[in-house]
Amino acid sequence: MATIELRRLSKVFKAGFRGERDVHALSSVSFTVRHGELTCLVGPSGCGKTTILRIIAGLEQPTSGVVLLDGKSIIAPSRDCGMVFQEFALLPWRTVLENIELGPEIQGVARETRRKVADHYLQLVGLRGFENKYPRELSGGMKQRVAIARSLANDPKVLLMDEPFGSLDAQTRNIMQEELLDIWSKTGKTIVFVTHSVDEAVYLADRVVLLTARPASVREIFEVRLPRPRDRLHYEFMNMRAEILTALREEVKQEKQVDPESKVDEGAVQRRIEADH
Repeated sequence: MATIELRRLSKVFKAGFRGERDVHALSSVSFTVRHGELTCLVGPSGCGKTTILRIIAGLEQPTSGVVLLDGKSIIAPSRDCGMVFQEFALLPWRTVLENIELGPEIQGVARETRRKVADHYLQLVGLRGFENKYPRELSGGMKQRVAIARSLANDPKVLLMDEPFGSLDAQTRNIMQEELLDIWSKTGKTIVFVTHSVDEAVYLADRVVLLTARPASVREIFEVRLPRPRDRLHYEFMNMRAEILTALREEVKQEKQVDPESKVDEGAVQRRIEADH
């Protein structure tokens, strides 16, 4: 089992200097990620999506509320939650295989055993033949595959992904989405995936959690019942994408009305929204 429950989660970042304002990032965020589900979080830029992910990972502590993994409170990082970042974060002096086996090595797993584990996930992400290459020799998509394999090598219950394909070109991004779905179907992991792209969310997710403008709360949860593989040109896909985009636009506008001094680049958000069309 790997069920995640967020119960009335709030987070306030206290001002570091005199004259600065406290940042209210989250306000009573509550939702559940079911066992084996792929859930996407979307919302206005800077609304707190990554903060939610970091709290689930145990990297941040909430100001109030609780996160439960299979009924137990998450209070610190653990191997139950694997994290995949946008920046890859690979060690440049280690080969692909050595990067993948890093977690088991830190845990003291014997060399032969951890090598078998790393080799298994190397094959799962389609990098057979690249095990002795260094990160500098890989494309962006290949680096992210290594990062995913490295997280899976720890055998986490939950995979947390923070805009993992955001820096990739459109073609590579689409390929990585397909490969992630293949990995997910083979491993059965529970995945929480943060993205700015509504198109990506509808393509990947069982459910899409739409967050409000900061301080984030849950505006709506969309069930995506479209069969896989999904056709982006199918009218049902486009209708769902349009429905979520409309709600997202409303949240962007609401943020500017509530906080005229908001640092969110509304133009950049609008361009993202238009790009999703």
